[in-house]
Amino acid sequence: MMSDNKTIEIQHENILLQQKKSNLSLRHATQSAFFTILWIGGIITVLILLAVTGYVIFQGFKAIDLQFLITPPRGGLSGEGGISTTIGTTLYLVLLTIAIATPLGVGAAIFLVEYASDNNISSRFLKGMIGFSHFGVETLAGIPSIIFGLFGYALFVSTMKFGFSLLSASLAGACLVLPVIIRTTEEALLAVPRSYREGSLALGATKWQTIRKVVLPASLPGIITGIILSVGRVVSETAVFYVTLGGSYRMPKSIMSSGRTMALHLYYLAMDTRAFEKAMGTGAILILSIILINLLINFLSRRLTAGLRGVQ
Repeated sequence: MMSDNKTIEIQHENILLQQKKSNLSLRHATQSAFFTILWIGGIITVLILLAVTGYVIFQGFKAIDLQFLITPPRGGLSGEGGISTTIGTTLYLVLLTIAIATPLGVGAAIFLVEYASDNNISSRFLKGMIGFSHFGVETLAGIPSIIFGLFGYALFVSTMKFGFSLLSASLAGACLVLPVIIRTTEEALLAVPRSYREGSLALGATKWQTIRKVVLPASLPGIITGIILSVGRVVSETAVFYVTLGGSYRMPKSIMSSGRTMALHLYYLAMDTRAFEKAMGTGAILILSIILINLLINFLSRRLTAGLRGVQ
């Protein structure tokens, strides 16, 4: 009798073992299938990227020479001239936009993470305002760029009488990239271990000293990444600046002057002229600029991260 029971137990264990092996094989097969789908999706995405950028760069290099880079556009519908003033306008606009958006975005993120998240906020009104602020940032991040352009035209160009100028365009551009800077800075601040803050406060530092000397240096790579991503957004944006910058092909003489970015010049070449080759050349320069910005993001992030870890 005991022997029969033992035999039944052994058979039962063998059945369970076989079921586990079968389930494990099914899991491995399912995992391999999904990994294959992900790899295929990734390869297709890369191929599309290479096809688009490769075609534009290949066609654009036919129109690129030294004269194309150092001469300004001549205006009109002929599309004659180069892109020198558009490069300068793009640089001015990027610097002014980032100078406006960075203090506002980083400051807002510091408040939302370091102050607004404290448990000692008991006021329901303040909690509601903080929640509304988070909702507002998330909403702004999903608004189409042309809405920011119309807002900039209504407020900065018309109401505040700045006209079509670098100032109007940079203020509208700052509104556009502000959610990006706030969100990336928030994530960078949240990635700093809480023990850093607790250790600094335990040594007698104030809240602001802890933020300035401990939290911000540790989160600097993420903050810089968000800023450079915003630079790429400004360089490649068209809709916002179409209704705020004015579109002049001359070099701006002040922040109240009109201008034309490379992306906006590309739009004019493609839509209003017959100079399709020069449009492709401008597009090639624009794509190379975006690639260089992305490479700069990776380089700075690695160097800053290595520096914080004490790696030379």
